Amino acid sequence: MFIIRPIDQKDLDGLMQLLEKSGHGLTSLPKDPEVLKKRIRISERSFLHRGDGPGGEDYLFVMEELFTGKIVGVCAIISKIGGFEPYYFYRLEKTHHESKSIHVKNDVTSLHFHFIHNGPAEICSLYLHPDFRNSQNGRFLSLSRFLFIAENRKHFEDQVIAELRGMVNDSGHSPFWDAVGKYFFKIDFPTADYLYVKNKKFIEELMPKYPIIANLLPEDAQFVIGKVHLNTEPAKRILEQEGFRFSGLVGIFEPGPVLIAEVDNIRAIRESIVGEIEEISEKPFKTEMYIISTTSGTFRSALGGVTRLKSGNYKISGVTAAALKLRLGDKIRFVSFKPKAPAKKKASAKK
Repeated sequence: MFIIRPIDQKDLDGLMQLLEKSGHGLTSLPKDPEVLKKRIRISERSFLHRGDGPGGEDYLFVMEELFTGKIVGVCAIISKIGGFEPYYFYRLEKTHHESKSIHVKNDVTSLHFHFIHNGPAEICSLYLHPDFRNSQNGRFLSLSRFLFIAENRKHFEDQVIAELRGMVNDSGHSPFWDAVGKYFFKIDFPTADYLYVKNKKFIEELMPKYPIIANLLPEDAQFVIGKVHLNTEPAKRILEQEGFRFSGLVGIFEPGPVLIAEVDNIRAIRESIVGEIEEISEKPFKTEMYIISTTSGTFRSALGGVTRLKSGNYKISGVTAAALKLRLGDKIRFVSFKPKAPAKKKASAKK
C-alpha cells in the first residue's frame, strides 16, 4: 500500500535514491543534495506558513510504500508562479500565407519569447520510480495533488498549468537545443537545465527577443516542438481526462507542451466530496476505488474504498484508516479514481 504525504528533511536520502534513475529532463529536481535540501526546506516552510492567498508556496510530496518506508515517487504544486523571478516559455503562433498568383499556400509557425510574472499555479516535479510504474500508481501520484488544492482552495490561483517533459533522450540530447539553444547560451543542454533551477536570470539576459521561425529549423527540431517524452505520455493523458488543454506555450530548452486548466473545473476537484467517517470496517467490502485524503492535520492520501451509509456519513476500511491515521468522527475528502465513462445513448427505435 502507498500513501502520499508532504516531504521532510529525513526523506533526503530516499529522494536522492529515487532520482538516480530519473535521467535528463526532470529540471526542477536535479541530483544535487544541496539543491534538494533547499527545496525541502522551502516546502516545509510552505506547509507551515501561509498567507491569506497564494504567494508562490512550493509544496513537495512523496509517495511512500507504507510497509517498507521506501520513497517511490515525488510530485509538487506551486501556488503561484512568477513574481520577482519570472517563468519563461515560448508562445507558439501559426500564420497562414497564400499567393493566388502562383497558387501556393503555406503555414508558418513562429516561437515568441514569453515570460510570466503574475502567473497561475503549477503542478510539477512528478516522477515515479520505473519499478512502480503502472496506470494505478501514476494516476494516484498525479491526482492526489488536486485533493490538496481542493482542501486549501484559497491558497491557490484560479488557473493551474503543467509544463510537460519534452523529447530528450537518455543521454540528454535535445534536437531543439542543438538547433536553437546552444547558439544563444554557449553551454550544453544538461548544464543549462541544471542552471535553470538555481537562477533563471540568464534566460532573459541571453535569449533573443525576436521570434524564431520554426519552419527554418532542421526537421528533427521542428518535430519535437509541443511533443512530450515517451514516458510522459501517460501523465499527459491523465491530465487531459481531468480537463487540461494545450495552452499554446512550450518550454524554452526542450519545447514540451504546457497544459492549462481552470482549477474549479478540474474533475478531481469539482467532483470531490467531503464526509464524516461513521464506520471503520475490519472486513473487506465491495466498492469502486477512490483517492482519499485527510482534511485536517498533516495531509495524507491513499487509495481505498468508500461506502455511503444511510445516515449520510461514510464507511472506510481499517487498512485505509490506519494508513491515513483516521478515527471515527474524522472527515475525509475523496473522489473517484477514474472519470466515469459517458453514458451510451440508447439507439432510437426504427419506425
